Amino acid sequence: MNQPSIAPQFGGDFSNARIAYIEASWHNDIVSQARTSFTEKLNERGITDIRLFTVPGSLEIPLQTKLLAKTGEYDIIIAAGLIVDGGIYRHDFVASTVLDAMMQVSLDSEIPVLSVVLTPIHFHEHKDHQDFFFNHFLKKGEEAANACVMMLENMQAVGKVRSS
Repeated sequence: MNQPSIAPQFGGDFSNARIAYIEASWHNDIVSQARTSFTEKLNERGITDIRLFTVPGSLEIPLQTKLLAKTGEYDIIIAAGLIVDGGIYRHDFVASTVLDAMMQVSLDSEIPVLSVVLTPIHFHEHKDHQDFFFNHFLKKGEEAANACVMMLENMQAVGKVRSS
């Protein structure tokens, strides 16, 4: 999710918004950083109804997304995961499958599904890479929070989100 430098308008009150946050467990020490900064940024805006759903890995994200969308309880669904080249399977295929399925859920349900599912070209289990991605997920969580507010504004404009 490479967000443009255009900031959301931040004009509405979305304290009644309900957010579902899906987090893959693989590399949780890194992936959880996105949730930390995402939640912090939204809490600053008065958005506190963020429910966490944990799944084993990124491949389980699309089904969880679909199940949550079908409830009609959430204004936005966001998912975070780290898909790495483990040498056993094609991680680019897995990433494409996950992101395509998430997009399909969004289109079918008309509920925005945002992604912080990242697929680095090379990821190695050494301190330099872990530190880099730890900080990168913090930044991506902030960007996701901005995208969330922007989408809440857009959805509110078409009567598809709760507001105070």
